Amino acid sequence: MTHDDGTGPRDDGDAGGVDPAGPDAPATPEAGTLDAEILEHAAEAVIYADREGRIRRWSRGCVALFGFTAEEALGQSLDLIVPERLRDAHWRGFHAAIERGATAGGRDARLTRALAKDGGRRYVEMGFAVVLGADGRAHGSVAVARDVTERELAARAAREAAKGG
Repeated sequence: MTHDDGTGPRDDGDAGGVDPAGPDAPATPEAGTLDAEILEHAAEAVIYADREGRIRRWSRGCVALFGFTAEEALGQSLDLIVPERLRDAHWRGFHAAIERGATAGGRDARLTRALAKDGGRRYVEMGFAVVLGADGRAHGSVAVARDVTERELAARAAREAAKGG
């Protein structure tokens, strides 16, 4: 399963699956393959971390947002993208959500800061969910992030201008 550049799912839409509708139906990707392709092609950054907070999935959107390749991010702690001043609060919330089996704020997106490979800080909106197995046990956490840095900086500048600053 590779892109033309050899990095992931192909863009041709043919993942080699068979449609359960029967042999005469057009081929469609199998569920797991389709899920992987959707994840890989999503515009937003999609990150999955295990119960210990180690990055296990890192979409192309993550590369665009944070600058780290999958090879650089996979297996690393989420500290890779969490600013140092936010880490204590992040880990308290992360571990509490894993223990509870749910996030405290539901699936609502939250505005936060994140680190990028180039040293820059980004404003990101992140939605979080705990990933539960069939046994009801938390396996980890998924986050979907979108870069809102330009929007936040423009809003900040507008507030400053309104103050006369």
